[in-house]
Amino acid sequence: MLIGIDASRANINRKTGTEWYSYYLIRWLAKLDKKNKYILYTDKPLKCGLLDLISKQYFDNSDEKNKDIEIDKNGYQKIKSPYNNFKVKILKWPFNYFWTQGRMSLEMLIHPPDILFVPSHTLPIVHPKKSIVTIHDIGYEKNCKIYNKHEIIRNSSFKKRIIDFIVLLFTFAKYRANEVDYLQWSTKYAIKKAYKIITISNFSKKEIVKFYKLNNNKIEVIYNGYNKFLYKKINDQEKINNILNKYGIEKPYLFYIGRIEKKKNISVLIEAFAILKEKNKNLNHKLVLAGMASYGYDEIKYMIREFDLIDYVIMPGWIDECDIPYLYNGAFAFIFPSNYEGFGIPTLQAMACGVPILASNTSSIPEIVGDSALLFDQRYALSISDAIEKIILDLKLRENLIKKGFERVKNFSWEKCTKETLKELIS
Repeated sequence: MLIGIDASRANINRKTGTEWYSYYLIRWLAKLDKKNKYILYTDKPLKCGLLDLISKQYFDNSDEKNKDIEIDKNGYQKIKSPYNNFKVKILKWPFNYFWTQGRMSLEMLIHPPDILFVPSHTLPIVHPKKSIVTIHDIGYEKNCKIYNKHEIIRNSSFKKRIIDFIVLLFTFAKYRANEVDYLQWSTKYAIKKAYKIITISNFSKKEIVKFYKLNNNKIEVIYNGYNKFLYKKINDQEKINNILNKYGIEKPYLFYIGRIEKKKNISVLIEAFAILKEKNKNLNHKLVLAGMASYGYDEIKYMIREFDLIDYVIMPGWIDECDIPYLYNGAFAFIFPSNYEGFGIPTLQAMACGVPILASNTSSIPEIVGDSALLFDQRYALSISDAIEKIILDLKLRENLIKKGFERVKNFSWEKCTKETLKELIS
């Protein structure tokens, strides 16, 4: 059986949850499945950890970024896989937009695989009958105000008007050519046309079923995993300190990692941290916000200045994947104030590294963390502030949460996620 996978997201340099999901599923499928054949579709040549699926390296290695791209005589990019059953097809497309609906659809029309697996919601218009799509969450349907409506074309006003007109015409004036509208349209299309839907939490399943009036039998819940080879307890304090110095971080600190944006509720976290500092003048803990700047970043920087927290809030930007476990291990606690999550992989990473978790009592988060986190009402800065104060002052609580986290995280792995996904693909 030939299984096609959209590998374009897995190939992105700076990955977040959805991209890591795609990346690790591909790597684990290569290790677990020797019966079926696979073809990876990509808009650009694959790189880094996707070049060698045999290796024990489960994260991007910057040393691989300069490797030469090799193409075989049949036009496929050469990669290594344990059973030599993976091929890569680079689908070139002259535009920076609509690769899935344009070039992928053309490929599905001419050379369709037996099964198409799309790890993130966007199903090509032309697709095999047995197409399976993962929809991670529908936060953009629940509260689109916290998502940035970037136009799909940003440089040329003429092209922007043309594409916007075409999209309006194609969708009978229901959608425009911006990212949120495309998410909404593509998700609705995938829900309607896909053979099966996979989602990543029972919370997301309930949301999808309710919002789209989907038949329960068409959707399966498969939990995400985490990189257990990378995220673990580290006792080398010298190495931890060296990594912290690299990013200008001093202990003690509270740690957050993810996009620095509105939907992650960072502005309320800043306010909560200001309340904490005002109430506890001698508290020397800092707040580390690691990740890429996104929608709402300017507001967050403004709040940091307004609350006079410039010396206490550290934003190191993007962190190399191999360094992140050291930041977890050096942290006093991990804080996850998000307004909406389909899953929340960082909570697994924190558990595995032995860091107590403070997290929002909303969406999928309670389902994933169980009793291994101190939950707060993310809508209120005072609730977050009280939780932070409690985790700092109550050492017994910290130890208890760490212990529960180590047990809880045993229920999750990318290997388990992939085995369950493979079962859905071939059933």
